[in-house]
Amino acid sequence: MTDIRTPRLLLRRWQDDDLVPLAEIQADPTVMQWIGDGRPRSLEETAGDIEAWEEEWDEEGFGIFAVELLGSGELAGAVGLYVADSPAEIADRIAIGWRLGRVHWGQGYGSEAAHATLEFALQDRGVDRVVAAARPGDTASANVLEKLGLQAEGTAHDPEHGHELRLYAIDLTEFEG
Repeated sequence: MTDIRTPRLLLRRWQDDDLVPLAEIQADPTVMQWIGDGRPRSLEETAGDIEAWEEEWDEEGFGIFAVELLGSGELAGAVGLYVADSPAEIADRIAIGWRLGRVHWGQGYGSEAAHATLEFALQDRGVDRVVAAARPGDTASANVLEKLGLQAEGTAHDPEHGHELRLYAIDLTEFEG
């Protein structure tokens, strides 16, 4: 089992008791406004997300981690790697993504978890390039991506949800871990 400890966080695989806390995070319209179609997700949809993330771990050797606060054991959200399926410009490439409960915003947890995820991609999985997509207006995610060293590489149209995306990438051989 792959666990990553940072100064304040534990990134780990999903457990059964993570479902309800993640469902509460994903039920928040403010948290979900920039993710997918922008709508909150139900308990059943969240269960499907966790199942898909765990399948990706089994199939690819990487996936979306549960993000736990070391001090309290509280689930703060999710961060990790996945194989992008769209838009075409980044399809089949390894992407990074995250979502944190609103109570955990503005404390650097997203940057800390994403940085550890990039180190994991490079050092443990031998990934040489990671991409990301963020919607215009999602300045918080854009700030984290830029802080991590990902460079803007243009825009694309999200065919599934109908909105524009800004595309980012980093060559991990240049990543300062």
